[in-house]
Amino acid sequence: MSLAHGRPSIPDRQPVGFAFSDENRAKAEAAIAKYPEGRRQSAVMPLLDLAQRQEGWVSVAAMDVIADILEVPAIRVYEVATFYTMFNLEPVGEFLVQICTTTPCMLRDSDAIVDACRSHLGIDFGETTTDGKFTLKEVECLGACVNAPMVQINDDYYEDLDAAKAVGVLETLARGETPVAGPQNGRRSSEPVSGARTLRGGD
Repeated sequence: MSLAHGRPSIPDRQPVGFAFSDENRAKAEAAIAKYPEGRRQSAVMPLLDLAQRQEGWVSVAAMDVIADILEVPAIRVYEVATFYTMFNLEPVGEFLVQICTTTPCMLRDSDAIVDACRSHLGIDFGETTTDGKFTLKEVECLGACVNAPMVQINDDYYEDLDAAKAVGVLETLARGETPVAGPQNGRRSSEPVSGARTLRGGD
């Protein structure tokens, strides 16, 4: 393997079944370079994320490649990938619809969001539509409790939903368009739905 900034670079020859693209190989090397010498294994999560963004999920072949790159036993990569639910261990659709059903979202009627998505897509949690467009997944708290109920679709949050708004987001994606992320009820960020009450000009 070659040297980059005094560190071993990603080998050109990688295990059969997965290989980082040239662009992602460069990104992986940059991620590894952020950690001290002898701590390259700390880059396991950035490399898993890169593999998932390249392939849509994280296969065992990809994990084996990452273990080889980081010079660690494969089990060290497996245990990280299987612990964090952000890593998909099987193929998913083009749009991964993750519905939060934890207490704050549940109290704001996330059940209605679940029912609307199930009905509109014709699938249940853990399933993918026949066209490969949508995968439905139930998740724990995504940290947007003040804007509950919400869903995460790929990297974007869609908040302050009701059943009709949730279906509207799915329909927009199905048309090949990009819905505006964030609150879906006109709220700006997470300010009170009744409008700002403090720090108003002239007060």
